[in-house]
Amino acid sequence: MGVGVGMKGIIILGSSRSDGHTAQIARYLQQQGGYDLIDLKDYSFSGFDYNHKNRTDDFLPLMRRLTDQYDLLIFATPVYWYTMSGIMKHFFDRISDCLKIEKPTGRKLRGMHMAMICCSSDDEAYPEMEMPFKRSAEYLGMNYHGYVHTWIEDERIPSEVQQRLSAFAVMLSQNIKD
Repeated sequence: MGVGVGMKGIIILGSSRSDGHTAQIARYLQQQGGYDLIDLKDYSFSGFDYNHKNRTDDFLPLMRRLTDQYDLLIFATPVYWYTMSGIMKHFFDRISDCLKIEKPTGRKLRGMHMAMICCSSDDEAYPEMEMPFKRSAEYLGMNYHGYVHTWIEDERIPSEVQQRLSAFAVMLSQNIKD
C-alpha cells in the first residue's frame, strides 16, 4: 500500500516495553502501511536541557535521519496516566533543540506529515491523548492526520482494532500524496 507515490513513512515506537502491546500494534500497522519502524529505546537521549549539554547524545542524529528520509512520522505510544509515555515525552521535549540549536533540521519538519496511534488496556478512548501531538504538529507547521486508539485482548489484536488500523493506513495513504 505505502504512503503515496514517492512518500516514505516511519512509526516511532515510544514504550517502556519493546515487545509490549504497543509494539504489537505498531508492527501490525507497519505491515498494513509498509512503514519503517524504530524503537526509541534503541537510542540514548535525555530530556531537554536549556544549556544543551546533551547535544552529543543520539537525539539530533536521529532527528536528522527522520527529517532527511521520511515524509510521515507516526508516533506509537501506550496510554500512561492519560498521556504519552515518558520516553515519547522526552522525544517531544527535545524537538525544542531543533528550534534552538539545530534550526536546519527544525525547518525540515515544516510540511511533513504526522499521525499517532495509542494503545491502552481496553477499548475506552482517551481523546485528550491527541492534543500534544496535534498541537505540536500545528506549531511545527506539520500536517496532522489524526490518531487511532487501540488495545489488545488476550495478547491478540481484536478484529475491531485490526479494522481500525487497516482503515487508518488506507486513510494515510489517500491523504498523503506528492
